[in-house]
Amino acid sequence: MKDILEILEKDARTTPEELARMTGMTAQAVRKEIKKLEKDGVILKYKTILNKEVIREEHSDVRALIEVRVTPKKNVGFDYLAERIYQFPEVSSCYLMSGTYDLLLVVEGKDIHTVSRFVAEKLAPMENVRGTVTHFILKKYKEDGDILKQPKRDKRPAISL
Repeated sequence: MKDILEILEKDARTTPEELARMTGMTAQAVRKEIKKLEKDGVILKYKTILNKEVIREEHSDVRALIEVRVTPKKNVGFDYLAERIYQFPEVSSCYLMSGTYDLLLVVEGKDIHTVSRFVAEKLAPMENVRGTVTHFILKKYKEDGDILKQPKRDKRPAISL
């Protein structure tokens, strides 16, 4: 099972036949194991990682990392606040952290002002939110273990004769 998960995590397009060759199992056993992992909620979904820098349009979305300090709610701790926060559509990821802040959010919006409004109007005024620090992502070099290289463009003008 662990081998199958490690391989699929690196490349979800690996076929059961390829997995069988790599793990020494039969393709039928691999399919059965994958179905069980999906049913048990171990495999939640399969997704594609896009290099948005390559397809970046003039008005593409911006992403920010937001550190949030909160006061945990009595008898429910951080989970109650985290659940309220991650329900906002602007929040794409939410993590409980150790250190100087409690939650780390990944927030997306159509521009910097949209993200700023989210923080000022929705997040910061929430009960038990003690403070926020926003970091806008300027460029991604690596995400989820994948290096996001852009094709090099020749900046020299073409010469025709």
